[in-house]
Amino acid sequence: MKKTPAEESAVPSAGPGPDASPAGPAAKPARARNRRGEGGRLREDIVAAAVELLDESGDERAITLRSVARRVGIAAPSIYPHFPDQPAIMLAVVQGEFADLHRNLLAAVEAAGDDPRERLYAACDAYLDFARLHPGRYRTMFGGLWQPTLGDSSLTHDDLASLGSDTMRLLVGLFGDCVAAGQATSTDVSSDAVALWLGLHGLAHQRAVSQAFPWPDDIADRIITTLAHLTPRT
Repeated sequence: MKKTPAEESAVPSAGPGPDASPAGPAAKPARARNRRGEGGRLREDIVAAAVELLDESGDERAITLRSVARRVGIAAPSIYPHFPDQPAIMLAVVQGEFADLHRNLLAAVEAAGDDPRERLYAACDAYLDFARLHPGRYRTMFGGLWQPTLGDSSLTHDDLASLGSDTMRLLVGLFGDCVAAGQATSTDVSSDAVALWLGLHGLAHQRAVSQAFPWPDDIADRIITTLAHLTPRT
């Protein structure tokens, strides 16, 4: 039988994968049909199932239309009214993780008080903590295998370009506050904020893949102070 375009776009599992292996995730009992007006609940359940599969496997290739449907307790075609293909499910997962990251950073900033330097440090530390506590999710958020070639799925350039934009705007704002307070000497806040994010991202990635490396205790402070062009404390 010919596959639908949505089924053809699903990312294949590595090896037998959870769909074929007897040891794969057990299917839930058939899900009761939503009452009228509750279709949004199924969408949420689909995304939650995909996150569970990602956390359990640490590999986004485990997230297929079939594996998600099995986890939710529905037939795979029931997914299509909510998500046209597998990349659309992954986009929703990643969007949710970026929103969670942004909330964590906001909470850290609000708890840091009024000093611009401390607020910037709090955001950077919260960013690194998120990456450390959720390594599988973090890896998927940034350039995971789930990102298809544009034109091969339902995703658009804007879908991908907007990921993490709220967090970047927050970082630019905090950076700008430091400059306005005379605590940083940047003359191009937007570009230097990108450089700071790249430094944080690089550290988060390398900590995850080089755990045995003897990282200096103050390596995060060194990166933040240098890339943010922070002035010496007085």
